[in-house]
Amino acid sequence: VQLQASGGGLVQAGGSLRLSCAASGLTFRRYTISWFRQAPGKEREFVAASRWTGNTNYRDSLQGRFTISRDNAKNTVYLQMTSLKPEDTAVYYCAADQRVILSQLGNTREYDYWGQGTQVTVSS
Repeated sequence: VQLQASGGGLVQAGGSLRLSCAASGLTFRRYTISWFRQAPGKEREFVAASRWTGNTNYRDSLQGRFTISRDNAKNTVYLQMTSLKPEDTAVYYCAADQRVILSQLGNTREYDYWGQGTQVTVSS
């Protein structure tokens, strides 16, 4: 199984970016794919999830600015980020799991597979 995260970069505050997570080696439609982020010196935190059921979940503080979507035909999950703030600066990781339940979406230990991360830097 491979997860390839891409789309990061340097953007000014207020700008937008779209991250992609392309998966291979798994039955994509059966997996929950989530985005996490980790800023320097901080723990990895949950951002959003695209569950295999078709439902989506977000970190409360990000809902309204970030949108997660998936294209099962392309085995890809996207994270559209708008109105970016300097505090959104982090390495963004995608993760996949087939059995993670709703209450554990934010638990990094529940995910079997991780991508390599893509850097997002928001300048003020």
